[in-house]
Amino acid sequence: MVYGLDLLDGSAARARRTRRCESRPAGQQHYGSSSTRRPTSPVLLAAAVCTKAGKAIVSRQFVEMTRTRIEGLLAAFPKLMNTGKQHTFVETDSVRYVYQPLEKLYMVLITTKNSNILEDLETLRLFSRVIPEYCRVLEESEISEHCFDLIFAFDEIVALGYRENVNLAQIRTFTEMDSHEEKVFRAVRETQEREAKAEMRRKAKELQQARRDAERSGKKVPAFGGFGSSGMTSVSSGSIITDTIMEPEKPKMAPVPARPSGPSKALKLGARGKEVDNFVDKLKSEGETIMPSAGKRGSDASKILPPPVNVEGVHLRVEEKISLTCGRDGGLQNMEILGMVTLRVSDEKSGRIRLVIINNDNKGLQLQTHPNVDKKLFTAESVIGLKNPEKSFPLNNDVGVLKWRLQTTDESLIPLTINCWPSESGNGCDVNIEYELQEENLELNDVVITIPVPSGVGAPVIGDLDGEYKHDSRRNILEWCLPVIDSNNKSGSLEFSIAGQPNDFFPINVSFVSKRNYCDIQVAKVTHVDGDNSARFSSETSFVVDKYEIL
Repeated sequence: MVYGLDLLDGSAARARRTRRCESRPAGQQHYGSSSTRRPTSPVLLAAAVCTKAGKAIVSRQFVEMTRTRIEGLLAAFPKLMNTGKQHTFVETDSVRYVYQPLEKLYMVLITTKNSNILEDLETLRLFSRVIPEYCRVLEESEISEHCFDLIFAFDEIVALGYRENVNLAQIRTFTEMDSHEEKVFRAVRETQEREAKAEMRRKAKELQQARRDAERSGKKVPAFGGFGSSGMTSVSSGSIITDTIMEPEKPKMAPVPARPSGPSKALKLGARGKEVDNFVDKLKSEGETIMPSAGKRGSDASKILPPPVNVEGVHLRVEEKISLTCGRDGGLQNMEILGMVTLRVSDEKSGRIRLVIINNDNKGLQLQTHPNVDKKLFTAESVIGLKNPEKSFPLNNDVGVLKWRLQTTDESLIPLTINCWPSESGNGCDVNIEYELQEENLELNDVVITIPVPSGVGAPVIGDLDGEYKHDSRRNILEWCLPVIDSNNKSGSLEFSIAGQPNDFFPINVSFVSKRNYCDIQVAKVTHVDGDNSARFSSETSFVVDKYEIL
């Protein structure tokens, strides 16, 4: 239930209506014609949509009325309708109800007794026509969902207790508050974006043509920068070449000419790859250090560690996934760690076994075992075994025997913190990004920190850098690549400059893999049920990213 006086006080309503009246045509201002003189006391007290039982769904009061007063008036309305022959209005000693049925609801106007009933009926019809404009069906739930839209429309019909000289089309225009300046701004921005894309395509064609000309003449291929052709990237560890070749624009379909006789000079499949390989071979012969294509080790890199070489008859996988969302100004919105121990038995002789678990975690994990696991044994001794010791674990089948969950908003538990500081300068933005490993027992491999950058402004100018980077102009991202982050390399930074606004560099995404899990849960040993003799087993541990965002 929404009451109009609870929504807007008198001063706020007057200010909002004053802004809207500036867009009205001449002769249709807030108080109608300038020659119209109104009496001092208002005639329309309130407008409401209520049920047949008198329950108010939406009510807009146009004079100072308490909530108790309007609820009492609406509660008395259905009782009055049962006395005598009634049509579209009913009166009491103090007020008059003018109403119209709306299927299971009523549109009710509460007026003073000295109001003009003909004008009130005309106003009621306009109110009734406004409601279907915002509500698809005339039901209580639909009215409640669009209550604020209805109240704003009611304010356009009645001002300070008097009917405004407006129609349904004008009400729709006034409530939409369409802005011509906003349309012009959007049109200009779209034009600028189209021009920038056209310029980028033209530059890309020029660079591709220059590359082909250089290949034909047998000269050394020039290293172009800016728009994504074989850019030269300098880092502190030495001269490293990053292959970021931009694909040429797809040609338009054209009629195929008759094939001339003689040797064919058409491009062959793999020719472009051979050009790149020849170029790389030349650079290697000149003593340059070649970095593998960053596109293969970016955010699309595999997040699954390779399986172990030696797999025993009993094999265990300890897997964890992290889902983290953090604010750009600090504050952990949510962090969730999901872990599981999976058992696979491929030797019939090792089916009846037990797993001894070591849990050194003190972060408040929620542990849960498989329904067929003896929970009392696990609670008392941290041993995983079947409820029926005579049974064996399934053969050649992956079984999740133990899983855990950690959900927290404690910032001190973030494994890897990322701080981004974009600051506006005269030519764009200077961006400083730093990372810090808070969980020093972890070793993170193949870390890729992906920062979005504005499109159509060229490549970023890199300053101080720890590790390597790659600018992908097609996806408009800058990837900061770090092979290893551990206790010996727990912090680092990246600085770059590029045209743009501070909000252009978010959200930042992080991906990594690790052979150590976040929650310190491990399988210490595997024993046979009969005799408690140790059984040979192999294990693998992985800690990967499901989602890691800085918004």
